[in-house]
Amino acid sequence: MSSEQTTIDFNGPNDGGGNNNGGGDDPSALTLAAYAQQAYLEYALSVVKGRALPSYADGQKPVQRRILYSMHRLGLGWSGSSGAKPVKGAKVVGDVLGSFHPHGDQSVYDALVRMAQDFSLRYPLIDGHGNFGSRDGDGAAAMRYTEARLAPIARLVLDEIDEGTVDFRPNYDGTTQEPVELPARLPFALLNGASGIAVGLATEIPSHNLREVAAAAVALLKDDKLSDDALFELLPGPDFPGGGQLISAPEDIRAAYASGRGSLKLRARWKIEDLARGQWQLVVTELPHGTSAQKVLEEIEELSNPKVKAGKKALTADQLQLKASLLAVLDGVRDESSKDAAVRIVFEPKSRTVEQQDLINALLAHTSLESSASVNLTMIGDDGRPTQKSLRQVLTEWVGFRQTTVRRRTEHRLAKVNDRIHVYEGRQLVLLNIDEVIRIIRESDEPKEALIARFKLSDRQAEDILEIRLRQLARLEAIKIEQELSKLRDERAKLEDILGSAAALRRTVIKEIEADAKQYGDDRRTLIQPEKRVVAEVKIVDEPVTVIVSQKGWVRALKGHEVDIAAQSFKAGDGLWGAFRCRSVDPLIVIGSNGRAYSVPVSTLPGGRGDGQPITTMIELETGSQIAHYFAAAAGQRLVMAGTGGYGLLAQVGDLVGRQKAGKTFLALEDGEAPLLAPVPGDALSLQLGVLSEQGRLLTFPLDELKHQPKGGRGLMLMDLEAKDKVLSLACFSTQLRVHGTGRGAKPRDELLKNQSLAAHAGKRARKGKAVEGLQKVVRLGTE
Repeated sequence: MSSEQTTIDFNGPNDGGGNNNGGGDDPSALTLAAYAQQAYLEYALSVVKGRALPSYADGQKPVQRRILYSMHRLGLGWSGSSGAKPVKGAKVVGDVLGSFHPHGDQSVYDALVRMAQDFSLRYPLIDGHGNFGSRDGDGAAAMRYTEARLAPIARLVLDEIDEGTVDFRPNYDGTTQEPVELPARLPFALLNGASGIAVGLATEIPSHNLREVAAAAVALLKDDKLSDDALFELLPGPDFPGGGQLISAPEDIRAAYASGRGSLKLRARWKIEDLARGQWQLVVTELPHGTSAQKVLEEIEELSNPKVKAGKKALTADQLQLKASLLAVLDGVRDESSKDAAVRIVFEPKSRTVEQQDLINALLAHTSLESSASVNLTMIGDDGRPTQKSLRQVLTEWVGFRQTTVRRRTEHRLAKVNDRIHVYEGRQLVLLNIDEVIRIIRESDEPKEALIARFKLSDRQAEDILEIRLRQLARLEAIKIEQELSKLRDERAKLEDILGSAAALRRTVIKEIEADAKQYGDDRRTLIQPEKRVVAEVKIVDEPVTVIVSQKGWVRALKGHEVDIAAQSFKAGDGLWGAFRCRSVDPLIVIGSNGRAYSVPVSTLPGGRGDGQPITTMIELETGSQIAHYFAAAAGQRLVMAGTGGYGLLAQVGDLVGRQKAGKTFLALEDGEAPLLAPVPGDALSLQLGVLSEQGRLLTFPLDELKHQPKGGRGLMLMDLEAKDKVLSLACFSTQLRVHGTGRGAKPRDELLKNQSLAAHAGKRARKGKAVEGLQKVVRLGTE
């Protein structure tokens, strides 16, 4: 241990020590905060670079690289006609743990298993024998039962490792060496992809087709200024192990590749099988990446036999509606997957009269037969830093790495060729003077130095001559040496040409990539065909309904518009808030006190003679807010929305509709303001807006002075309010306007304004308005 020790000061920087470290007079002291920050940063970098993220060069994480190198050392490669004999997985794991990766044995075995699964990797690097799991989530057998060896394609990663192509470093205990990276002949970071989560970083690299990746790499080698369009033409999208269909638009795929991050839409592939007597069945043959047959069956079970959610007493309206819509088209489902058919899920329709597209849409909308796949091209780059890269950056950096690898391999081979030529030239000289050489060896006490002095040999040549066998002194051997020298000198010329010309180096790399693509390439499995995502559509009968809302927020929908509102009953202590005559296909809009808009389809509201259902079970109100307004109408119905602070805007009911139960922010309000709402009559020719303030001022102006803002906001100023005044009520009208209030003695009183009395309050938007005569106090505006 070093004699210099770091002190951790728990007192912090304000201990009176007078230095920035907070360690008193000891300059080596650290505050606890600084020590924790440093330690956590080191841990984060260790996880990022040492476990979770792959390298741009060979596409492997450290544990995967160590497994492959360990198997290479154990001789579990591709030598011989059928390859090496596989060994127990436990033996491989033990060697990896003992020599390179001192972590948990299960983590190493899990990595080995994944590299052998043809449904996880597009090009498995390990040939597994035994139970290595299934796409349905079944785990692999224990390592003592399985066997493994390197797959033939693994030679593209390991073939050149002993040819001086990559750097080595000491292993964790310094007893041996391990490669910093593997000399991959193709960019396996794209071929097999990767998935991992580090500290503050994550990666999700999809797999790609070998031929397409090779073609893109070759194109960049030939033209480093290749356009993005040409690059994406060669590499149009991911190619997943299980096939399926990529339905994202080409521009979405290109955007993900250009930025290194995005989301792609995937879909299963299926076929229709005709049966006897006009019957048919839907058979799914390929699933989206990451989806299993077991997962799809569980989703079908959950939809057709839903469970009551936690905190609920019964199934929700959404659950009942989904169940009814699915059972209307689906009779049964079974999994017939086997060795002969990796995926075969059979869906039987309710009857032969069911439209095939209706069944397909129901399954795609509600199950994982249509899903998403993330793209996050984060990896360790050529600078050793974890970076999110574009597709072009990944390929460009790998092309640079491959050229460096080939150059190092050529230099290594050239050194060996030169050494061999040097040795053969010494032997050739010996054969020309064999008798003298034999004499010197027989008579000299130091034959090595004597040979060097007599024939001007090098130490290497003299050592080789002394170790030469007598049979190699035959006349025939001289002919072989001359032939071998000729071959070696030709090879040296080629190697020197590669090292002396960047163009020759590129040609060599291109030739090798094309040869590997020809040998190991295969056809694309994932179909790229853009399609629109299927949205769940529930057929609703368009009919007139009346929505009843109680004062305590209970809602219900009764059929027809001829409903006797006065005859409706409510819970004790509750009463009518409002009734809206609309259609079953319309939304019910709820406005929160914070200006947030919530929407509930009228078709999902409870009917019958009961009290209905609390609206709070259908929406998720923001904490601290309350319900201010309800409104139900067609999506095209116009509304004036305003705050009591005097600003407002025009909107349509459809603008307020959202998919989330948590609603959407719409009307911007200042602190202390409340939302106001006024429907715009659709049958009026020249509409006016009346704005009434608490202090009794009324301003009217043309409605077209307001701006339609479909995305909401604060709006425009409606009335210029005096201090402590605020807007009390709004109303849209055509020819007359009623002001409700109180007269003398606080008796209720209405003032109907029309003609001259109404004209007195007319003005431009944002004016102060004029006080309403005849009322001591105003309450609200009305148009009736």
